[in-house]
Amino acid sequence: MVSSCLASPVTARGGSALRLQLQPRGCRVTCLADAGGAGSGGRAKAVGGFACGLLAAWAVASAPSPVIAAGQRLPPLSTDPKRCEAAFVGNTIGQANGVYDKVLDLRFCDFTNDKDNLKGKTLSAALMSGAKFDGADLTEVVMSKAYAVGASFKGTNFTNAVIDRANFGKADLEGAIFKNTVLSGSTFDEANMKDVDFEDTLIGYIDLQKLCRNTSINEDTRLELGCR
Repeated sequence: MVSSCLASPVTARGGSALRLQLQPRGCRVTCLADAGGAGSGGRAKAVGGFACGLLAAWAVASAPSPVIAAGQRLPPLSTDPKRCEAAFVGNTIGQANGVYDKVLDLRFCDFTNDKDNLKGKTLSAALMSGAKFDGADLTEVVMSKAYAVGASFKGTNFTNAVIDRANFGKADLEGAIFKNTVLSGSTFDEANMKDVDFEDTLIGYIDLQKLCRNTSINEDTRLELGCR
């Protein structure tokens, strides 16, 4: 069994050895044959196999997220001349967990006032740093694990969108509309949230507490959100 992970070498009890081999893009989980099978018999093999299964499951759960972590370098800017147009198709594999076969690189792309091409698209795990979506129609988009640090969404319409675990750090969201939007696990550190519309936004209590720390949110909006 092979899986990407971040871990240290581990050996399980019960006769079967478990090895984590660090590789450039993660590590390899190897379940070795029973090391002391002669005396331990089927029970040892079963225990070892069970431990191996647990380790493999842990490795998958520990796999690096497509979202760029703090301090982690972004991949080089794509040289594909049509990389911006890829947003009009979206991440067809992505779904909610941001899995992709090719990075959706929309950095520094300009979608200002685009009213037709982005509606309902799946932009999961998209890299959006420096991109402009001012006045664009992003209704019903899926933006799970999108990296939108420093992007501009002034007046962008996110009505009925699903925005899960997206990073809007230092983004300009002035006048953006999140009406009836699922806004879970997303961060808005140092983002401009002036005049943002949160009508009927679906957001968890913990996420709301984090959002309320943004001092650019208007006082009336803070009251509407229930910020304390």
